[in-house]
Amino acid sequence: MKNEKRNEEKEDKRQASEPKTEDFSDAVSDFEFLQEKIKERPVDKKKLLRRTITTASLAVLFGVLACLSFLLLEPVLNNWLYPEEEPEVVTFPQEKNEMLPEDMLTEGTTTGQEESGETDESESQTENGTEASETGTLPTDATETESTAAASTETVEGSQSEEESSDEGNPQETHGSVESSNAEAVSDVPETEVIEPLRPYQTQYEELYNIYREVESSMVTVTGVRSNVDWFNNPYQSEGSTAGVIIANNNRELLILSRKSPLDGAETIRIRFFNNMSADAVMKQYDKNTDLAVLAVDLKYIGGNTLQQILVATLGSSVSHGTSGITGTPVIAIGNLFGYKDTVCYGIVTSNGNVVSMADNEYKLITTDIYAGTSPSGILVNMDREVIGIIDNSHNHDDTRNLLSAIGITELKETIAKLSNGEPIPYLGIYAQDIDVRIRNEQGLPQGAYIFDIDMDSPAMLKGIQKGDILVRVGVQEIRSAADYMNALRNAPTDRSITIVVQRASMNAYEEMQFAIQPAIRQ
Repeated sequence: MKNEKRNEEKEDKRQASEPKTEDFSDAVSDFEFLQEKIKERPVDKKKLLRRTITTASLAVLFGVLACLSFLLLEPVLNNWLYPEEEPEVVTFPQEKNEMLPEDMLTEGTTTGQEESGETDESESQTENGTEASETGTLPTDATETESTAAASTETVEGSQSEEESSDEGNPQETHGSVESSNAEAVSDVPETEVIEPLRPYQTQYEELYNIYREVESSMVTVTGVRSNVDWFNNPYQSEGSTAGVIIANNNRELLILSRKSPLDGAETIRIRFFNNMSADAVMKQYDKNTDLAVLAVDLKYIGGNTLQQILVATLGSSVSHGTSGITGTPVIAIGNLFGYKDTVCYGIVTSNGNVVSMADNEYKLITTDIYAGTSPSGILVNMDREVIGIIDNSHNHDDTRNLLSAIGITELKETIAKLSNGEPIPYLGIYAQDIDVRIRNEQGLPQGAYIFDIDMDSPAMLKGIQKGDILVRVGVQEIRSAADYMNALRNAPTDRSITIVVQRASMNAYEEMQFAIQPAIRQ
């Protein structure tokens, strides 16, 4: 019985310990509605691509705006933080007008009066000297001269008397002593006295060399570098060089005048100063007529030591020295004269009255006796260290190809000033010259400038101006000579038309014709 009770108790405990299956299943079924399966969200590729493109576009737009803001604000901020001085306007002093014939006559009268006054003064001085000698008082110079002459006379007389007495006593001995004294005198002469007659020439060339050394610091060598390809497609660089001269410093740039043709097609323009310092330059402006260009070198690319050593050249006058001009005066040629850099020659001006006619302008040609190459470049300098001409042998005759010539600086000053300031040069294409007074009176020609040639397809030709017309007015300025026309056109605007009035020959008289022409820019 005890065992049965014990077994029942164990069975009860076992049943109690076992979970109730029905109850658990009931519990599970009660929470079935809360169970769910979590799935991953599908990727929207179109939306992702759209967002990527939008982000990239915004980034690019931000970069572009940042670059534009920097480009627009950088000059303003740079000028605010590092202000630069405004470049000065380059000007050259104006020269006095040439003397007219009536002024020359007046000057001759005045000179004659002055000479007569000087003659009267010298005569009065002579009379005063004569009176002083009569009264026993002489000027200091006269007294010294007479005392010297007296002393020399006494010395000569004494030597002559001694020679006579010695000759009377022993003539042979005297002859021998004279020969020995001559031999001793020859042996005592220093060897340096042999070149004594050449000393003035040596001094002269030393002074010329000193002038050259002073002007040398104004000269530069301009080199244009180009990139080319040879027959085998191998790249190489070629160079064309010419001489240049420093003409101005506008507080921002150093301005250099040189020939333009050797720099055609150049990718880089290099300037070498007299102390071998180099810097890059840009072409500011050039003139096709004269083949001259003004190059600019930024001052920040030039060392302070070089700026202190270089010298800005002084532009002088090619028509000075009175009515004779500069003919016969000594000059120094500096530049690239024989195809070699930094060469110098000395000579004289042989003529300066030859006229070189170009479109809308004319220049005076200076010729010299200096032998040079056929294509030299550089400057002519007078004894006052002034530039009087820009070397240019392109206008020489065939028989004088190797004689150095130059364009006069007086006629070039206005052109150089415009090029230095970056101003355009008006161009019409008209070749004008003065009309001789006698021919004008005999043929009844109107007062003005005669058009003897005109450029093909130039603004003047396209508007109807012809050879043989006589220019009488440009704008509001009356034209009485070729110089008047050139000055009027030089100051004419290039952004609007100007009125040109000419007289054209008809059957029995000259008829006035008017043209409205807009000048082109001469380049």
